[in-house]
Amino acid sequence: MERRAVAFDEWRRTHAVKLRRLGWKEKDIAAAVAATQGAVSHWLVTGRRHGSLCLRKRSRPGHPAKLTAEQQRLIPDFLWHGAEAYGFRGEVWTCLRVAAVLAQEFGVWYSKSQVSRLLKRLGWTPQVPLKRAIQRDEAAIQRWQTRTWPRLREQARQERRTLVFIDESGFYLLPGVVRTYAPRGVTPILREWQTRDHLSVMGALTWEGKVYSLARQESLTGLHTITFLSHLLRVVGNRLLVIWDGSPIHRRAEVKEFLASKAARGIHLECLPPYAPDLNPVEWPWGYLKEVLLGNVVCLDVEELHMQFHLALERARQLPSVTHSFFRGAGLT
Repeated sequence: MERRAVAFDEWRRTHAVKLRRLGWKEKDIAAAVAATQGAVSHWLVTGRRHGSLCLRKRSRPGHPAKLTAEQQRLIPDFLWHGAEAYGFRGEVWTCLRVAAVLAQEFGVWYSKSQVSRLLKRLGWTPQVPLKRAIQRDEAAIQRWQTRTWPRLREQARQERRTLVFIDESGFYLLPGVVRTYAPRGVTPILREWQTRDHLSVMGALTWEGKVYSLARQESLTGLHTITFLSHLLRVVGNRLLVIWDGSPIHRRAEVKEFLASKAARGIHLECLPPYAPDLNPVEWPWGYLKEVLLGNVVCLDVEELHMQFHLALERARQLPSVTHSFFRGAGLT
């Protein structure tokens, strides 16, 4: 819109000069180009003295930039060192913190709005950070992705095992609020039951993208783990390569006894690195169910939540491209 307005103003000035050359009077020119007679008179005088090129739109020189182009290119390198490298507590960048870094590095001070525009030009945008445990061993996680994961895939292929990831989660009556439309200035209200009642879920995702689940209206135990593994042996196949984390319910005495029994001889277990839930693709269906398929869904009790969970899970099963994307999200391709 701004560009169109500029073009229209320029057209009015140049067209006024053309009409004058054709013998038009100033008042008639003003009516033709929708301008005052005084403005037309000023344009005509300017055109006679300096030529018609002076009637074209010219960019107004602004205040010179505080930072040179070369200095601006250095800013991302400074920020990649992290906020704590500049004495801040926590690895979070805000406009005020970036402004302090610019003052420290270049001796210039920018306002919050100026820093926001500067970062936008550099391709930096505000984002919600992912949370990672301090105890994570990034080198071990990298080795698991690049070495262990390909080995497990090859092992499953050679031994004709179905590769299965297993994980647990909780679904609460509190709705996973996303967004909704409402009149401007009128904040919508979502009524909810304030309770700790929840649905405990154990889920499995195969390399082929099939999803299996066990849901209980109570906290899961080692006995539930045995029940779920037995169910997978029946419906998936009697040769499984199970990958899961070191959750306490995976290490219960009854679970170890079951895995050592003849009933579980078709199960081969592998553990994920500690503090690396992002490596488990089953983490992604939980987020997809809570934030997308069950977003803003309000249930009156756990029974209704149980039903809505299974309906949402069934919808997810009908989207093979989505289930396969969970592996890409976990970096396992």
